Amino acid sequence: MADAFNTVMFPLYWVVSVVLTGWHSLIANVLPAASGWTWALSIVGLTLVVRAALIPLFVKQIKSSRNMQMLQPRVKDLQKKYGHDRERLAQETMALYRDAGTNPFASCLPLLAQMPIFLALFRVIDQATKSPPRPLGVLTTEDAVELDGASLLGVSISDRFLEAGGDWRIIVLTAVLVLLMTATTFITQRQLMRKNMPESALTGPYAQQQKMLLYILPVAFGVGGIWFPVGVLLYWTTSNLWTMGQQFYVIRNNPAPGTPAHDAKVARDTRKGKIAPPAAPAVPETSVTPPPKRQQPRKSSRNQRRRRPRPPNAQEG
Repeated sequence: MADAFNTVMFPLYWVVSVVLTGWHSLIANVLPAASGWTWALSIVGLTLVVRAALIPLFVKQIKSSRNMQMLQPRVKDLQKKYGHDRERLAQETMALYRDAGTNPFASCLPLLAQMPIFLALFRVIDQATKSPPRPLGVLTTEDAVELDGASLLGVSISDRFLEAGGDWRIIVLTAVLVLLMTATTFITQRQLMRKNMPESALTGPYAQQQKMLLYILPVAFGVGGIWFPVGVLLYWTTSNLWTMGQQFYVIRNNPAPGTPAHDAKVARDTRKGKIAPPAAPAVPETSVTPPPKRQQPRKSSRNQRRRRPRPPNAQEG
């Protein structure tokens, strides 16, 4: 079974080890080759290469997410129409998604695409710590021994929380990385829901799916993180920071219409003069002529009253 798994995973072992050793050779020109910082930065470099390669999937994820948001009013109509028949509702909803060219599971594409890389890196580091070392991919035995012994802040790249053995340095560093990994996962999901989703999309099946991911993913990574070596925690924390920054840039500069982020962008562009401020509503004209103002009689003196001509029919007193 293990041999079959390694056979399937070998191409990924090879890719991960090539990128990892490539960054290591580059950084070793500045830092000592056996330094834990050199290997830690090599893992960060591996993460950047993987995330850059996944940008097309991220773009597809953003487009699919927006399509899902725009379809929520129509999904609600289907719920009202077929709410009594769950099977028919599911069929009609999937038909709606298919006709619109979107997929409710596209939001998980970058995460799913990273999982094989994640497992490959985990395996590469895990096998390097065996006695004797078992290098995978293009890693040599010397590389595996060096990676196993590389120390970062007094903690080996291969150390894990559950194997700390009372060493407070391992406990503190792995706990900080697990918390960072969990927090960045939560913030990324919350940022997407609160800033780039219209109010109409905050209810319904898609919204429920997003809310589940908001809480389930951080808990899953938090629990699983205590099993991961420091090197794998570095990879996933760096990947989460990339996702958070990339998502913040897209939401800020190209938000979905009808969302709080879109309103904020319009306000910024208006202040900067990029777009004209909205015109004030025109006051409707009325055809009713306002009544003339009543003029108050002016007080005249006695002499002025005597000089006034009398009407011809006036009687003399």
